Formats: sequence, structure tokens, C-alpha cells
Amino acid sequence: MILNKDTAKKTAEILLKVKAIKLSPSEPFSWASGWNSPIYCDNRVTLSYPSVRVFLKEEISKIVEIQYGKPDVIAGVATGAIAIGVLVAQELGVPFIYVRPEPKSHGRKNQIEGHLESGQNVVVIEDLISTGKSSLNAVTALKESGAIVKGMVAIFSYGFDIATENFKNSNVALSTLSNYSYLLEQAMDSKYITEQELDTLSEWRQDPANWKI
Repeated sequence: MILNKDTAKKTAEILLKVKAIKLSPSEPFSWASGWNSPIYCDNRVTLSYPSVRVFLKEEISKIVEIQYGKPDVIAGVATGAIAIGVLVAQELGVPFIYVRPEPKSHGRKNQIEGHLESGQNVVVIEDLISTGKSSLNAVTALKESGAIVKGMVAIFSYGFDIATENFKNSNVALSTLSNYSYLLEQAMDSKYITEQELDTLSEWRQDPANWKI
């Protein structure tokens, strides 16, 4: 869910400007999943720009409070959302924890790092939503530890149908600063892409698993 269209377009503009998102319809990227994609997103790039960090921190914090109220704890999903999660927790003045993809194989074998008490309200922060599988894995770990997960806020989502279905089936509320639709709108407005490239990017979105240039 997008709460504010202006924020969605501004976020898309920033992500394109700092090259956290790259669009390359004519020379697609290869994802680890094997998909060919005209878009590549690495929101960790935003951490190198202080003004961008401040913008993301403030906008995510606003959504957290509007949607869920001030939580007891902010949880970041490792590794991409640890830094932005810390910034949001600092902005809200609440504790921070992060969730690994799986428990460590040594030491205390933690999957959740930091102090979490059973019954605490938690909002999860993500940097990017694709299928939602890894994000929801973190939610499961939190719930199994006794947390009350109020919802999740992410910087960007590709808006895949499978992600929508996964979040719905898991009964987890998701809000994002921006998504693929607003990205394409902003890319056209700023003349980052042509009409022909817009068609290619829109085609990919319809069937990303089988898309070929």
C-alpha cells in the first residue's frame, strides 16, 4: 500500500538519481533467481547520501506512526534493512533488533539479534520487496519469539502479484514508500526513459519470470 503519491514519486526520483535503481530495457540484468530483468534495485546505495538517508528515515517513520502507532521495537531484515532500520528506530526513539535469514550455526545460534521480549509490538523494516518470501520469513521468526508484528514498511516494492498473495496469506500488512508503477511514472516524467522503453518495462512487469528481450 502507498500512503502518499507525492512521497512515492519523490522516492522514485531519488532512487533513480543516486542509481539505487537502474533501468536498462535494452541490456537486461540477470537476477540470482535466473530471471532476466530490465531493472536492478540496490537500496543500500542510498546510505552513501546523507540527505537521502534523512528523507527515507523521516518518511518511513511517518508511515510507521500513522499506520501502527509508536511500536515497542523496530526490526530490520538482514542485511539490506539493518542500517535504515536503525535510523528509523533512532528517529522514533525505540529499541532496534534485526532478523537473520536463519539462525547462526555457532555461538548462541540466534536468528534475532538484540533484546526482544514476548508480547512486544514490533514493526518490521525492509529495503526491498520482491516475492516477499525472505521478508515474511523474518516475520515468522519474530512471531515464534513471541513478538506481536503490527506490520511492515519497505522503501520499494516491485509490486509482484505473488508478493501481494504471500502477504495476504500471511496476514501481514505492508506499506511501501514507492513501487514499480510510480517508478515508471516518474521515469517518464523526468525523461529517464522513452515511450518504447516504457512499453518494454511494462511488459516485463506482466510476466517477469518468462520475460525476454
